[in-house]
Amino acid sequence: MRILFVCSGNICRSPSAEGVLRRLAHAASLELEVDSAGLGGWHAGEAPDLRTVRHARARGYDLSSLRARKIGEADFVFFDRIYAMDQGHLRDLRRLAPEVHRAKVELFLDVLAGAADAPRGREVPDPYYGGAQGFEEVLDLVEQGCRAIVAELVLRR
Repeated sequence: MRILFVCSGNICRSPSAEGVLRRLAHAASLELEVDSAGLGGWHAGEAPDLRTVRHARARGYDLSSLRARKIGEADFVFFDRIYAMDQGHLRDLRRLAPEVHRAKVELFLDVLAGAADAPRGREVPDPYYGGAQGFEEVLDLVEQGCRAIVAELVLRR
């Protein structure tokens, strides 16, 4: 299984999800290929935002080796699931995806729908222009979503 997380610039939300899912999958002995990308290439080659790295590290996630990149056409072919962090990303990804691969694109937190009566359409908010609480909220949501992905994949083994 190959999973890609996508946000705007690939420096906050999507690398957080990549780091969290990698660790949770490893702990569950799941063999996953996990990556992240941005819709824009503004930060290509850069490490995640320092606040993202700091908050993730406090929870035991190491994002230091990750580097931002822009999503490319080949990603739609290579990855089995492509998770958009918000509705705008979902729209853009579905527009960019070749028709044959559009079904791979989903809103990330929709993985929680049905569990604990979580509604569909929830977004992971952009913490970039906010304070520390925004980065903590992102990690809370990302952990919930990634736990749901791991639980589903463990059941399918």
